[in-house]
Amino acid sequence: MTTDTSLDLITLGRCGVDLYAQQIGARLEDVSSFAKYMGGSSTNIAACAARQGLKTALITRVGDEHAGRFLREQLQREGVDTRAVITDPERPTAMVLLGIKDSDTFPLVFVRENCADMAIAESDLDADFIASAKCLLITGTHFSTPAVHATSVAALNMARERGVKTALDIDYRPVLWGLASRGDGETRFVSSADVSSHLQGILPMFDLVIGTEEEIHIAGGSDNTLQALRNVRGHTQATIVLKRGPYGATVFEGDIPSSVDDGITVEGVSVEVLNVLGAGDAFAAGFMRGWLRDEGFEQALRYANASGALVVSRHGCTPAMPTVSELDYYLANSAEIERPDQHQWLSHLHRVTTRQRREPWGELAIHAFDHRKQLIDMAREVGASLEHIGPLKQLLLQATQVVIEEDSLQGQAGILCDDTFAQDSLNAATGSGLWIGRPVEVPSSRPLALERGDSIGSQLVSWPQEHIVKCLVFYHPDDENNLRHAQERQVQNLWRACQISGHELLLEIIPPKVDGQRCHDHDEAVVRAVKRFYNLNVLPDWWKIPGLSKAHLEQVSALIDERDENCHGIVILGLDAPINELAEGFKACAGLDRVRGFAVGRSIFGAPARAWLAGDINDEQLQTQIKQNYRQVIAAWRGRAN
Repeated sequence: MTTDTSLDLITLGRCGVDLYAQQIGARLEDVSSFAKYMGGSSTNIAACAARQGLKTALITRVGDEHAGRFLREQLQREGVDTRAVITDPERPTAMVLLGIKDSDTFPLVFVRENCADMAIAESDLDADFIASAKCLLITGTHFSTPAVHATSVAALNMARERGVKTALDIDYRPVLWGLASRGDGETRFVSSADVSSHLQGILPMFDLVIGTEEEIHIAGGSDNTLQALRNVRGHTQATIVLKRGPYGATVFEGDIPSSVDDGITVEGVSVEVLNVLGAGDAFAAGFMRGWLRDEGFEQALRYANASGALVVSRHGCTPAMPTVSELDYYLANSAEIERPDQHQWLSHLHRVTTRQRREPWGELAIHAFDHRKQLIDMAREVGASLEHIGPLKQLLLQATQVVIEEDSLQGQAGILCDDTFAQDSLNAATGSGLWIGRPVEVPSSRPLALERGDSIGSQLVSWPQEHIVKCLVFYHPDDENNLRHAQERQVQNLWRACQISGHELLLEIIPPKVDGQRCHDHDEAVVRAVKRFYNLNVLPDWWKIPGLSKAHLEQVSALIDERDENCHGIVILGLDAPINELAEGFKACAGLDRVRGFAVGRSIFGAPARAWLAGDINDEQLQTQIKQNYRQVIAAWRGRAN
């Protein structure tokens, strides 16, 4: 497990699944549903530091089961090096049940008996791997039993022998030291001379020690903060960072002064507290960003305080951690942001910079067969049962997947597919790496109506996170006021629901026809519609629009650049146009990076689907024609610059 890639930070310690109560204010006994997140202090720090731009790695173990695989995959999505994450074939992944009763009460139950991360062994360590980092950080839990204590000390010795900085986040959890009952995981402090003595035995091995006042009390063996700091100083010359909650944080080097305030202090950030869990891990990661880059203690503390403050206003630990984009934006504009937890742009930055899929999509070839009304009409016209539509869509998916596999389009292809007729197809596609869009609108509705009613949030709870919410609105900026406002409110409500659920949103804009024809200002209407929704603070992850002139596509691209540079971009729809007409229209997209690909449906499946529903062709013939048409559209897209 050696590496020639230099790392900034390696953390060693806890890695588990956090099950966070979704009912805020309820007793843990009364909670009815949980959100699943990655957690564990060492893991949180590694993930947050990666979000802050550091090259990080984690030394830990996970179980050989679904939870362990989830953690490994999520670490990789976060950009954390997982080469030292060992799969333990015998022990389960650690878990924690957490609740949020109020701003001061956070009941939690650790499920960690014989868990994988407490079985880290010296044989899991690679000295060269540790030597590749600037710093090794270990949290207090991994000194709490003889086995993990021995492993942690071995890792520290490897680091110190090779000139790697060492850091301790005290992370004192009395229940994990056997000092509190199983149901008392919330308690942060229980005095213990044994724990104090144990921690003091390892303090000389660290260059940096981070702790809250209570954690400094346990390390120093005194409930007087100044005396505890002096006791800690008596065992180590490490830089000491004292976390002081809303009062900020203070750094001490050398002798401890006569007042805590005489250290290097940076004041904290005022926010409404939802959940303090994870805030200390964010603090540590933010401090590491400044400390390891030699930006000075004041700047390191600014990163740390702001990171912790942003986390306390959010749900979860790892998912709440700020990214470099949002943290830097906040620090650059902090004078104008009184409440970062209520700031819309900060929330948006967090959402778009922590999307589930971190690697960018390539140019997208999307086969859109989310059609419902059109296929119902088609089936009735040829006398076919509506029960045939579901199997038809399964055949469309299979043909699409064959092309993707045979033409190596992984990461460059996707589907638009509905749950009205094609839930089985959605289930089959989910987890396969496809771009998956899923409609929510009532087909052809104007004003816009949603298929499952206006309570879209309750619907999205059951959706896989990888499904992209697709909404088609027939909209013109000059619509009659009542109609326009009704549609805009519906889109705004949908956007807010996606912000809460974490799903990406694809907003499809089609100006309504006039007497069966395109409106006279069609292209300009699309540009104005995009601008209007941006003015309404609707920030879709994707735009789906008809083919426009190059000049108008450039205007839409410029709006995206100006209003939301984190938007993935535009996909072009087909509207049943012949493939040769699509090819001609695609030429306007040449050279425009914001136009990411196409989402075409009836041009690919229309004629074959009608023939299949009529019984004129069989399954194999249908799929042969679908594959041929799909490939022709892809070729037309790729040839747009010719």
